[in-house]
Amino acid sequence: MILKEMSIKEIEQLVSQSSSDELIKQLRADKRKGVQQLYRRVQKQRERRQAEFDRYEKMSTYERKLKSEGKTWIAGVDEVGRGCLAGPVVAACVILPNEPILGLYDSKRLSARRREALSEQISQKATVGIGIITPEKIDKYNIYRATKMAMSQAIQSCSETIDHVLIDAMKLSIPVQQTSITQGDQKSISIAAASIIAKVKRDEIMKQLAETYPQYGFERNVGYGTKEHLIALKKFGATQEHRYSFSPVARLGRDKWSEIQ
Repeated sequence: MILKEMSIKEIEQLVSQSSSDELIKQLRADKRKGVQQLYRRVQKQRERRQAEFDRYEKMSTYERKLKSEGKTWIAGVDEVGRGCLAGPVVAACVILPNEPILGLYDSKRLSARRREALSEQISQKATVGIGIITPEKIDKYNIYRATKMAMSQAIQSCSETIDHVLIDAMKLSIPVQQTSITQGDQKSISIAAASIIAKVKRDEIMKQLAETYPQYGFERNVGYGTKEHLIALKKFGATQEHRYSFSPVARLGRDKWSEIQ
């Protein structure tokens, strides 16, 4: 293969199919401006992929240790929505496959597009369980207990018999060995995967609620107390999807919302 005898378009097509070390070496040696631009682009892609692989390895420390101890079904658990004024708290439980899913990290640090792409990969390749606790139950039991309920529900909905659970900064009353990890979504691939699944699921729920309650901008603020949301609360009052045990909502009551229906 001699790149000098190929057009830049042909080289681009070749690179889209393979990026072997030999090909990269030839790209680097080709002094044509278009080839050098392609070389720099490919190098950045390789560096980004290597960085993702390095992070994956670093975040697999807990999982590798548990596997060395004979554990097979290791689950990560995380939740989303504890600090929101509206909508449910959602938890996910994920048992990852042995093959790497690169890009896993704290869902809050990823773009929406990246989260959705990773969520699709996780759903296709991993074992996933979901737990959802409504605003009504959050008000009844308080957000801390409701979060634990969502996590327990997610674990119970997993189809596999779990050997060990890695949990983001929580301890649960469950008959399974567990490890609580502070900032677990940045330290464990399993917890990171759970945070992505939970975030994407909750965002979907809030977008659906936005169709029923368009005044609050749920498709943008997903229930958090943004300026837009607080102004809408003051103007329209609170809905049945709001959490009345949370102080900005507790002062309003349902009466104002009922009046405009």
